[in-house]
Amino acid sequence: MNRPLTRRAAIAAAAAAGLTPALLRAAPERPEDYEAVLRAFQTFLYGTSTDIPGAISYLQERGGADLASGLILALRFSRYPRSEIVALLERVTGVSPGDGWADWMLWQEGSPEIASHPAYFEFKRTLFMSIDERWRPFLKPEFIADGAMDIRFEEVAWGGVRRDGIPSLDFPAHVEAAEATYLRDDDLVFGVEINGDVRAYPLRIMGWHEMFNEVIGGVPVALAYCTLCGAGILFETKLDRFDRALIIGTSGFLYRSNKLMYDRRTESLWNQFTGEPVSGELRGSGIVLPQRPVVIAPWGEWKARNPGTKVLKLETGFDRDYGSGVVYRDYFASPDLMFPALVDQSRLAQKDYVFAIRQFGAAKAWALELFEGGAVVNDAIGELPIVLVGDESGRTVRAYERDGRVFEAAEGGKLASGGSVWTANEAELASETGETLPRVAGHVAYWFAWNNYLGPEGEVVTR
Repeated sequence: MNRPLTRRAAIAAAAAAGLTPALLRAAPERPEDYEAVLRAFQTFLYGTSTDIPGAISYLQERGGADLASGLILALRFSRYPRSEIVALLERVTGVSPGDGWADWMLWQEGSPEIASHPAYFEFKRTLFMSIDERWRPFLKPEFIADGAMDIRFEEVAWGGVRRDGIPSLDFPAHVEAAEATYLRDDDLVFGVEINGDVRAYPLRIMGWHEMFNEVIGGVPVALAYCTLCGAGILFETKLDRFDRALIIGTSGFLYRSNKLMYDRRTESLWNQFTGEPVSGELRGSGIVLPQRPVVIAPWGEWKARNPGTKVLKLETGFDRDYGSGVVYRDYFASPDLMFPALVDQSRLAQKDYVFAIRQFGAAKAWALELFEGGAVVNDAIGELPIVLVGDESGRTVRAYERDGRVFEAAEGGKLASGGSVWTANEAELASETGETLPRVAGHVAYWFAWNNYLGPEGEVVTR
């Protein structure tokens, strides 16, 4: 399944083919019925059981697929019988994708050519602000209007928590490796090294917080960890346009089962997977947060490679169960997604892991199964030759430039090329003769996230 077209691209494609989609013909915009449609939508949430049949009759008579987005929202939040709302959705759209909110959200993602009635935006804004008034800066009418976001507002979903309901760890306390007695050797950590400053952030803690804001090796960074899409991405947060580094938090909103983060300076919404602002003051600025290398590794392996590492202190100031395998246990063990997102599963299952790089004018992902048993992969990203070294069992992959060399595995976890032995360090590949090759930033993610965000532009390598 290809990535859906944007609404503008879909309409342009239909026009070029001399076609006018039937659903567009059936759903012209009618500003004069704005208040009536808005009241009907709101009745599903705030009316009584005796009010709703009248709203259904009005919307059924009015018709038009532009009503679909409002009804899909009502399908999730209304206490009215689901079957009645689904029947109305089927009547106004002419399709029957399923009887649940997730089914209709998938249909909506795949139908970007269908415009929403203008009343939908106020309906959704009012509903969201009734959940959390602190979302007001994200939901200014000028920020959510049709075409005002780099993503579709129709696909922005509530993730079940309010703003900062998943609290970031801002400049948290660390301890020496020997003091981290709470960790087991098989606990996974995010490992980071910048300018000789080595840190470890256990996933069993980060799963509860999904974000840290830090200065590591003199560089302001944030690790944005989306548990739903399995991706922990390390971004630099100091931008030339601001005198201080951005501090990033979790908005509580999702887009295609991926978190939307926000910066606390401008309160713009950002795509966690791409590091780009998609709404608010910074939308359209051209900003893309630079990435830094980060690796997932078992704690025992990480501390053996980096005996001087510091690691998060267990006492974070928050009351959470930081036990091994506790956070998101059922989700990580399941092949299913928690929130809907279209995904092509012809090559990989939606929650198979990949290692992804987006640099050098290209985007490429490698199935983690390629690194079974500590395999070494010689490849390229764009025009740049790279070598990837990993181990599927620990979800561990590091990538380096290889300057045209071909590497193979050597004893003791080292690499060999042209008779020379190389060591894969956190910052670089280093040869026994003193040559070095720089590390390349990348991260692990579930396949569905890569495919949903970068399917058309990115390559994927599988067995």
